[in-house]
Amino acid sequence: MHATQASPLGPGSDLADLGELAQQLRVDAVRAGTAAGSGHPTSALSAADLVAVLAARHLRYDWEDPANPGNDHFVLSKGHASPLLYAMLRAAGAISEDELLTTYRRAGARLQGHPTPVLPWVDVATGSLGQGIGYGVGIALAGRDLEHRPYHVWVLCGDGEMAEGSVWEALDAAGHHRLANLTVIVDVNRLGQSGPTALGRDVDAYARRIEAFGCRALVVDGHDPAAVDEALRTAADGLQPTVVVAGTVKGRGFAEVEDAEGWHGKPFPEDMAARAVEELGGVRHLRVRGPRPPAAPAPTPAQAPAPIPAQARTPAPGATPAPVGTGRPVELPVFEVGDEVATRAAYGRTLVALGDARPEVVVLDAEVGNSTTTEDFAEAHPDRFFQSYIAEQQMVATAVGMAVRGYRPYATTFAAFLTRAHDFVRMAAVSRVDLALCGTHCGVEIGPDGPSQMGLEDLAMMRAVRGSTVLYPADATCTAALTATMADLDGISYLRATRGAHPVLYPEGETFPVGGSKNLRGGGEGDRVTLLGAGVTVHECLKAADRLAELGVATRVIDLYSVKPLDAAAVRRAAQQTGALVVVEDHHPEGGLGEAVLTALAGERHGPAVAHLAVRTLPGSGTSAELLAEAGIDADAITSAALDVTGARQTA
Repeated sequence: MHATQASPLGPGSDLADLGELAQQLRVDAVRAGTAAGSGHPTSALSAADLVAVLAARHLRYDWEDPANPGNDHFVLSKGHASPLLYAMLRAAGAISEDELLTTYRRAGARLQGHPTPVLPWVDVATGSLGQGIGYGVGIALAGRDLEHRPYHVWVLCGDGEMAEGSVWEALDAAGHHRLANLTVIVDVNRLGQSGPTALGRDVDAYARRIEAFGCRALVVDGHDPAAVDEALRTAADGLQPTVVVAGTVKGRGFAEVEDAEGWHGKPFPEDMAARAVEELGGVRHLRVRGPRPPAAPAPTPAQAPAPIPAQARTPAPGATPAPVGTGRPVELPVFEVGDEVATRAAYGRTLVALGDARPEVVVLDAEVGNSTTTEDFAEAHPDRFFQSYIAEQQMVATAVGMAVRGYRPYATTFAAFLTRAHDFVRMAAVSRVDLALCGTHCGVEIGPDGPSQMGLEDLAMMRAVRGSTVLYPADATCTAALTATMADLDGISYLRATRGAHPVLYPEGETFPVGGSKNLRGGGEGDRVTLLGAGVTVHECLKAADRLAELGVATRVIDLYSVKPLDAAAVRRAAQQTGALVVVEDHHPEGGLGEAVLTALAGERHGPAVAHLAVRTLPGSGTSAELLAEAGIDADAITSAALDVTGARQTA
């Protein structure tokens, strides 16, 4: 057994002492997994030397003040190695030995199986492999280009996740932006979950690939503290983004499992853990205090206000959340009723207004800014516009990294292409960040480009994200109001925008609360059917209402611009008062507006007659009008469905 070291290990510690610290991290990782009965101890053992050197000599961090704006950032991309991170926190005095051994992976505890920002020292949730480097790029860009602070971003990832395409999107972005404040450490331990990785121990192959993406590669023995120390010192020299390719052994330090297949994700039984702890030299109580962060410089007037890090944005129970923005009121663009304006155009103009008023607003686009109209913001606020090129996963990852630092990102591309980034959106919700997304060119309404460009799954995707808000405005006035509202919404918010220009329905000053709806036609006791639409189908519903009126069928039209949360009260009221509903959406029937309406009606003892019109066939090319008709969601189809659902066809 080892006694507590008199003084904490730090930048001046002997390399032999760092070896002892690495052994402590290994022992604690083994003990935590065995106590929990689950975990990934062998993945922690391979990277312990890397983390020991980083924590003691290079990670500039104030453990008593995780919100210190000068702190470096550490992202554990290989989140399954969480016991190594938690062992580091114990060595830093941030958590106790008791918490490590009695709460790891337990219900209700903060030491979860994979790290999440419930811990104030963790920026982003990880564990979905291939994402950590992308987040690191976003944090590094925020530090260099928005905050103008000298902090460094360190990312530890595994060799298995290097097979993910998102890793190379991230390294490409790091090289393109020359992010010298970013260092990635790859733990090349040869073994994945079910067997060897594609490249095994070929560290030189990793290095060649990394250098091809514009980053510096440093190949080291990951179990040689002196070599690791030198590599990390070089990586932080401010010259270019660096990837340290560290050759390691999975299960290092415990001969029974070293470099052995079949041990991924398996804790050691108690007798085996006891042998491991003994072989590793026993329990230690070393403390680590790495270099202190530099004093944070005061922001200049040209800078955005001091951001609010993720740790500070989650208030303690009963506390008042910190304010987000300090800018002047947003002056929304004005649109004349009857003018034809594309909602995507209104979105772009509103982003400019937001940028004028809210210095924490940043905009990202995936190389379609002349279509999404984010180019308007790029021209007005070039210092807060970030071009992601055609790399949607990295666009969302960058946005998450910036949100971690307290900025309000708006990330935009075609709705169809956001599906590529769904896992990043899902994990952003786990990270509890506040982030605005916009998908344009949705549905068959886009016309001749054909099905590869049509977002027909996005409502389902975004509705399924935990805590999300999903908005689908029908006109420019509504779009402007909702775009501005998104700057203050918690969690992930999504705005769906159409390609074509459609008449402005609402006057200046109209309000659009989240969770609300608008009654555009009817509303009296004599209404026989309610037409429910959102976005482009609102306009088709209005045309159908005119035709139904000519046929003597009194019709109500409701604009469900807030898809999630839905105005369930308005839907139920319309169902009770008219007895018949026609729900129309430019989306596949699964998971979209229709299912939201049906969910709102669940439990109604005497439900209405419901017709659900959606895109049920594979569309092709054609004009917008042709494709709406072919999908059965145009005014003619709505009129026909209304006659059927009311039983009025016989008398029409």
